[in-house]
Amino acid sequence: MPLSTASSPRARLVASCAAAGATVALGAVLAVPATAAVIDEPLVATGDSTVTLTPIGSHDTGVFDESAAEIVAFHAGTERLFTVDANAGDIRVLDASDATAPAQLFTLSAAGIASADGSTIPAGAVANSVDVRSDGLVAVAIEAPVKTDDGWLAFFDADGAALGAVRAGALPDMVTITPNGKRAVVANEGEPSDDYDVDPEGSISVVDLPKKLGAPSQQDVATADFHEFEDALPAGVRIFAGVDGADMPVSRGLEPEYATVDPRSRTAYVTLQENNAVAVVDLASATVTDILPLGAKDHSIEGNGIDASDEDGPSAYDYEGAISIGTVPVMGLYMPDAIASYSSRGRTYLVTANEGDAREFGDYEEPVRIKDLGDDGIPPVCDGVLTESQLEDSVLGRLDVSTASGLSDDGSCYETLYSFGARSFSIWSTDGERVFDSGDDFETITAQVAPAHFNSDNDESTFDSRSDAKGPEPEAVTTGRIGSRTYAFIGLERVGGIMVYDITVPTRSTFVTYVNNRDFAADPESPEAGDLGPEGLAFIDAKDSPTGEPMLAVASEVSGTMTLFAIDVAPGGKGQGKGKDRR
Repeated sequence: MPLSTASSPRARLVASCAAAGATVALGAVLAVPATAAVIDEPLVATGDSTVTLTPIGSHDTGVFDESAAEIVAFHAGTERLFTVDANAGDIRVLDASDATAPAQLFTLSAAGIASADGSTIPAGAVANSVDVRSDGLVAVAIEAPVKTDDGWLAFFDADGAALGAVRAGALPDMVTITPNGKRAVVANEGEPSDDYDVDPEGSISVVDLPKKLGAPSQQDVATADFHEFEDALPAGVRIFAGVDGADMPVSRGLEPEYATVDPRSRTAYVTLQENNAVAVVDLASATVTDILPLGAKDHSIEGNGIDASDEDGPSAYDYEGAISIGTVPVMGLYMPDAIASYSSRGRTYLVTANEGDAREFGDYEEPVRIKDLGDDGIPPVCDGVLTESQLEDSVLGRLDVSTASGLSDDGSCYETLYSFGARSFSIWSTDGERVFDSGDDFETITAQVAPAHFNSDNDESTFDSRSDAKGPEPEAVTTGRIGSRTYAFIGLERVGGIMVYDITVPTRSTFVTYVNNRDFAADPESPEAGDLGPEGLAFIDAKDSPTGEPMLAVASEVSGTMTLFAIDVAPGGKGQGKGKDRR
């Protein structure tokens, strides 16, 4: 364990955490915050490191559990933050010149903007994502009121003036501007309708941007589709639950989620979350050149264990759950949400937050508890896969697994059980080879730091309530370079907090620190609760920062807060612990 406070064996750590969960009053762990959304003493775990992450200022929308702060982007020239308010469908613009007190200036609304294709963005269209070019060109991904219709990419300047829009694909879910500023890349998720009657194609829009502030023309938009993979889909890419009789079943079944672009601005890498894969897009030709299946994580291997039940508590305690992280005969589908990229020794690497996300539309529901396999027409577990005791609620019975993966060749039973997400972050080469995974760090570290609220949910303070699902649920990731070191910042959607790793040498990545700006003792709907449900992260380089030091901006969708964290590296510190190579 790369934790400075962890010297006991894993079994002793788990036992002590379980006992603490039953007896420790949280007031003894957390101090009462002096200011809204910033906790006086956040929960912290540190590795062998001289890097610290400290919340210094926050903006609270006052809107609870309505996605009022989702994605965040920073513009150095104006010292402004642009945050997605999915509740209002707009972009909030915050003045961050005083990092201790970011304040709202105005909002950007795309409604009424004329698009280059002749359409007009209507009321009811929703902002899903935002990015800002260095000169202040703001790009906003806009979802149509009917999500299966084509959406838009709207453009503004940093002072709020609308510049125009172009048409994108169905459900533009994420936009990023290339490092050289020449293009915008949009992941069009193409999610089906709620009744599953309509399933549009997933695609990636590649938009050539003007050199000066302004909106591109519709001719500047190219679409990278998946048509070439209809009869040549790589093995391991999950395509399932499509609309009966639909043409292009592969293209309609692939759902782009999040995009990153290599440092040279030549190639985009786009997560296909439900498909457990990454699409490779050549930007010059707007062509998907490859789809990389990500495979699965073996939770039966020591160091890859999980807590698989929310009802595993001993009768001696007055709660149902317990902290019991261990190996289990289950595979975890990585199914990443956010993805980032960086360069190490001249090679590009991809960094993924392995959230996991099941398909649930209309009458189709992919997840099922292991104990329910064999019921209601669902095939059972094959003989010999699990023992009777492992089917108990206290062991694996309540764990959610996929009904779309793991079936035997004849479809009669499940020979392999696949859970959702890997409860970790991973680093991959650009040809899809996994070179690092954080193993069971996230659950082990959060168990030590907040034992009374291990695997808590994000809209209420609970204990062990997420163990049967996706645990801490890593969702957001970004990278940042400080001096000669590169760091990954990973947001945990459920229990909350930010994990920081030194990823300078990918295969020797090490835990640096974990900080959770959350007060579990406070009313979750109050500002005193801090940050709940981190969704979007933005690294702010020291040369661009209002403070002159690097910072991290964190948008949290449940609390509706946007919090700035100061990043400090002690003189001479490298932030690299001893860690372990988890190739």
